[in-house]
Amino acid sequence: MACAPTTVRETLVLAGRRLSAAGVDSPALSARLLLAEALGLDDMGLVRDAHRVLTDGELQSFEALLDRRAFGEPVAYILGRREFYGLDFAVTPATLVPRPESEHLVEEALAAFPDAEAPLWFADLGTGSGCLAISFAMHRPGARGILVDRSAAALAVARENARRHGVADRLFFVRCDFGALCVKDHSLDLVLANPPYVSAQEHDELSLEVRGFEPRTALVPEEGGGDSGLESLVSLLPESLRTLKNGGLLIDEIGWEQGSRSLALARATRDGAGRRFSECRIARDLAGHDRVLVAAAE
Repeated sequence: MACAPTTVRETLVLAGRRLSAAGVDSPALSARLLLAEALGLDDMGLVRDAHRVLTDGELQSFEALLDRRAFGEPVAYILGRREFYGLDFAVTPATLVPRPESEHLVEEALAAFPDAEAPLWFADLGTGSGCLAISFAMHRPGARGILVDRSAAALAVARENARRHGVADRLFFVRCDFGALCVKDHSLDLVLANPPYVSAQEHDELSLEVRGFEPRTALVPEEGGGDSGLESLVSLLPESLRTLKNGGLLIDEIGWEQGSRSLALARATRDGAGRRFSECRIARDLAGHDRVLVAAAE
């Protein structure tokens, strides 16, 4: 970069080429986001200032960010934030980077509970940054939620995001495992879940910026070594059924090849009282892939 042209436009071109050569995902978009951060601009500001020459200090700040991205670090971790469902969320290496595919869980939940003011209780299992629970709570002011994660560091991030978006007074944060929820029987209207569902083999094949930076325990089930990727769902299903009211919903994110197996597991699940999921279906994402298991408690 030291010998590169120094206007905003020229810097973006050169940075995009460098990131492309480094093999990172979305090199041009990454360059724009990082340069906007370094200059304190939004995307329109980059367009407006396209012909402005960068100062030495601005260029040095940008190069520091660019070095991290070229090494493979996700943009969200470099910036410390990621947009999800129209909201800005703090993220750290203790949490997964929120992804657009997960927005389908929020959409399913909002459609299932259309009365914004109606009181309801929900849990968010594997909350991470809290993006699912907080997005839902923002649109359903009558809702109160229990955000569950095994990581204390992730729960701290979720608490901060809840405070940032003004819903902390309706959310409770619990550090525990999916299979041993501190929730009374038949007390929840909704369970949202984004558990680890990537198999150990699939994890080895992921891109460096996921495999090398995002927390493995949030991606790969620890039970049974993550051979199938469905191990967390096996423990999550009976606990969700136990805690859901009659007619309550489980809305769970799954891998794109796990639809039929997830349905079979849900339909075979019974709680200690013999209750079951009476209605189960798979919702697809915008790419047409199986993405969400929706199951109604009997």
